[in-house]
Amino acid sequence: MATNKFKRELEVAFSKHAQPLWLRVLKYTAIVCYFYFFWGTDWLWIVFSITMFLGLALHLWYRYKTKGWTKSFGGWDYEKNKEKWK
Repeated sequence: MATNKFKRELEVAFSKHAQPLWLRVLKYTAIVCYFYFFWGTDWLWIVFSITMFLGLALHLWYRYKTKGWTKSFGGWDYEKNKEKWK
C-alpha cells in the first residue's frame, strides 16, 4: 500500500498534466534567480528555509484538497491521470 502512494506521488510530481509548461519554466527560472542573487550571502539559508516551509505547506494543503491526488482540484485532473497508477 505504501508503495502505491509513493508511486502516485512520483507520477504527480513528474506529470506533464499537473503543471502547465509556463508554470514549470517560471518555477525553475525563479529557483535559478534565487541562487544567483542569494549565493554567498547570509540570507541564503533563511530565505531557502522559508521557501521550503511555504512549499511544503502548499503541497500538504493541495494533497488535502485532492484527498491524496484521488480527486480533481485546481490544475490536477484525476480522471485524466488515474490510468497511469494501475
